[in-house]
Amino acid sequence: MATMITMAVGSNTSLQDVLFPYIRQNLIRYVKDHWKNAELIKDIDSLRMQAVEDLKNGLNVVQIPDIDEEEDRLQEAIITNVFDQMDADRKTTALKQLQGHIWREAYHSGKIEGHVYEDVMPALKSWKTAGKHVYIYSSGSVEAQKLLFGATTYGNLLQFIDGHFDTNIGPKKESTSYTKIANECGYQAHQILFLTDIPEESQAAKNAGMKTTLVSREGNKSLCEEVVKEFGEVKSFDQISLL
Repeated sequence: MATMITMAVGSNTSLQDVLFPYIRQNLIRYVKDHWKNAELIKDIDSLRMQAVEDLKNGLNVVQIPDIDEEEDRLQEAIITNVFDQMDADRKTTALKQLQGHIWREAYHSGKIEGHVYEDVMPALKSWKTAGKHVYIYSSGSVEAQKLLFGATTYGNLLQFIDGHFDTNIGPKKESTSYTKIANECGYQAHQILFLTDIPEESQAAKNAGMKTTLVSREGNKSLCEEVVKEFGEVKSFDQISLL
């Protein structure tokens, strides 16, 4: 059996109190410092295309001018667009790509490190020793995932992880995404246990044929009895037995 984990490994406190605030505090500086950098230009292009698509879908979002527009006007549009997406808790690939690049700089400089729950490392190590394969599927970019797991408060955990997926494979609440992941991992869907703290993701994975279990972490929204009955619930990875 393979195990696929969504971000039920790192605390929401880390995201809300460290990672997201870092973006808000450093976005303007990052954009100005990396202006005309090829990677940032690509990130801006992705944000622009997402904004155009949003407009087609009836969303009132700030549009990003062409790169040859007046510099201050373009930078203001980029910053407003990113902050608006974050305020709306959107998880677009374009947003997550840019965030990952900003976090990369912070991880490499030692300004931030990845916070994971204390039960994560022992579980990953145990599953790896038992010959199980572990994959991460997150709305955060693959690069951001590798940065987090490569520099956690418990050390480098990448050695325990066999692969990473982000929303380039598809939205996390659509069953086709999980079918694609199973195919890429070389498993039948029923051979995969999917762990998440979000019922809608659990439902999508179940619809694709995967086994699912909800992970209830401190600070998360409480799960109703019906949802727990449908998917099961654990509060720690040490409660999970992989056969």
